Amino acid sequence: MATAVFHQAVGTAQSHQHLQNSGFYHEFGNSSVKLITKGFKVDTGLSRRGNYSSCKRTFNVTQASASQTSVVQPVSYPPNNSTDELRKKSSEAALILIRHGESLWNEKNLFTGCVDVPLTKKGVEEAIEAGKRISNIPVDMIYTSALIRAQMTAMLAMTQHRRKKVPIILHNESEQAREWSQIFSEDTKKQSIPVVTAWQLNERMYGELQGLNKQETADRFGKEKVHEWRRSYDIPPPNGESLEMCAERAVAYFKDHIEPQLLSGKNVMIAAHGNSLRSIIMYLDKLTSQEVINLELSTGIPMLYIFKGGNSLGGEVLQDLLRLVCMHILGV
Repeated sequence: MATAVFHQAVGTAQSHQHLQNSGFYHEFGNSSVKLITKGFKVDTGLSRRGNYSSCKRTFNVTQASASQTSVVQPVSYPPNNSTDELRKKSSEAALILIRHGESLWNEKNLFTGCVDVPLTKKGVEEAIEAGKRISNIPVDMIYTSALIRAQMTAMLAMTQHRRKKVPIILHNESEQAREWSQIFSEDTKKQSIPVVTAWQLNERMYGELQGLNKQETADRFGKEKVHEWRRSYDIPPPNGESLEMCAERAVAYFKDHIEPQLLSGKNVMIAAHGNSLRSIIMYLDKLTSQEVINLELSTGIPMLYIFKGGNSLGGEVLQDLLRLVCMHILGV
């Protein structure tokens, strides 16, 4: 499914019960998803048009699209009881995607890739703001890359969550690490959220460009050549990874480790990077290689998917995916 585009749109958050009672049907394989038809126009790129809409609390949304992302006005949160609807059925689960906040090398306009660089003050603020925007969405599991900027983003975001559960990084690198990090209180376990780190979710490795200034690199090698390294799907920078290579590891990890959690009804947050998240979105939305290279993701802006149904996500990818947001959730 090509990514739908929501331009400067206003809708409202509501529970799945409302979504099931009236509105517009999207077809995914042999399944259908009901969307309410009032508010803003949806363009799926497949000649399916309808309206998404409103019932309770309002919020403004704009979606990561195949051509651009844009930000609209602040919003109010969905009511608490509506987010609890996610837990009523094991066949429903939320997937939150967040690109890390601004890093120190983003600020300096340097190629970062797999170099482990922390957030700037602005990046910390972006992570906290992201946490406010998702504070009413239940989270059962968190996955991050192995890089500190993604981990900081996840941890800072969860300080704003209304459930006040504590994210705890799991250490499975050795038997000793597993033993030393055990929790012996069942009550404490219930108030914790396991955090799994995975190098497969890292930013793509930029090879010999890592640490170079982007503008100076363009001046040296030519703007077109650097654009080709940065934005082509299958052409890697010197001794680095192409987006295609990044997608192979990121999507494989998503299928093997994260999809099973979603299928079991767990609500998952992934804090990662522009290219690893673009790869996952490409898989979820069935984007073409040309569409994904034009997909831009802003730092610190959450995107939300709601999964409905317990069918396998392979083959007909996300047959029961309700694309409730796959967009920016905006608000204070």
